Amino acid sequence: MISVKVVETPEELKQIFAIREEVFVKEQKVAPEEEYDEFEEISTHFIAIDESGNPCGTARWRFTDNGMKLERFAVLKSHRGKGVGQALVKAVIDNIKDNPKAEGKKMYMHAQLPAVSLYARFGFEKVGDQFEECNIMHYQMEML
Repeated sequence: MISVKVVETPEELKQIFAIREEVFVKEQKVAPEEEYDEFEEISTHFIAIDESGNPCGTARWRFTDNGMKLERFAVLKSHRGKGVGQALVKAVIDNIKDNPKAEGKKMYMHAQLPAVSLYARFGFEKVGDQFEECNIMHYQMEML
């Protein structure tokens, strides 16, 4: 059973940064200066915990001029295919829907190609053409 919660402590923040370091910087070769940005402090971060109590995934969302941007979805390689990504997407969407400021605004993301089908299951749709971000191909996906 995977549990997902909003990050509340400096320790949890360290754990999610370690997951992002592993997935994005080491595995996907994203430059560290591209991975960590000025939006860390204004974003709502999430941590996924496996049944043994180990951090195994993360995501975040934030308000932008275009709505709410969901981003930085990362699941450790050892935990992929076990429902962690789905649990994270559901938790993030539920958290946004509970925020009164989010009402009537669109949710969107830049989805890496392998994750497009996951987000589509939650009602996100591809918008526009593929594009490259940090040397990785993406689609913009939106849900109203």
